[in-house]
Amino acid sequence: MTIQQEPVKNIADLRREYTRGGLRRKDLPDAPMTLFTQWLSQACEAQLPDPTAMCVATVDEKGQPYQRIVLLKEYDDNSMIFYTNLGSRKAQHLSHNPKISLHFPWHTLERQVMVLGEAEKLSAKEVIKYFHSRPRDSQIGAWVSRQSSRISARGVLEGKFLEISQKFMRGEVPLPDFWGGYRVRFHTMEFWQGGEKRLHDRFIYQKEGDCWKIDRLAP
Repeated sequence: MTIQQEPVKNIADLRREYTRGGLRRKDLPDAPMTLFTQWLSQACEAQLPDPTAMCVATVDEKGQPYQRIVLLKEYDDNSMIFYTNLGSRKAQHLSHNPKISLHFPWHTLERQVMVLGEAEKLSAKEVIKYFHSRPRDSQIGAWVSRQSSRISARGVLEGKFLEISQKFMRGEVPLPDFWGGYRVRFHTMEFWQGGEKRLHDRFIYQKEGDCWKIDRLAP
């Protein structure tokens, strides 16, 4: 018997108050990655599901934006790194337009971080090092999926996984030539902290030479 789910009658009425805290200009560090590292650490400590998950936005050759969730794997003071299939839709977009946006939605902590920058391919040395640090099943999975390509059924993937598992049963799984990663060199980072009465705190960091300009934005 099929159980019918009642539709939400009015989604416009769904709201909650944000009360977890504020963000003040006097408390901001000079560089954005100091605050980002603090917030990411707190997201991990709060045991949020997938705290490194970020929405990656790219644009195709017709100007159509696309979004998908990818995991942040490394970062430093000037860049963030993720890995993907180089034949994927996102990789195709980045090949003709390297401009990219990243978004971290830490809703439970009433926080968001938005990043703007440009993506560049990682070197083969960087990719190989990370690839061989992954679990073996993830390495095999990279061989199985021609990301974003059309397939007839899930069974195609499962059959391919079994085939590749048997092929590389002994020894190291080699790096596929169609798998790699990107370094996003960012020039803008925005921090959003929810506030009561919808008076949210928003601060934007923008790179100016070797320094960062900080401005408060209206919510």
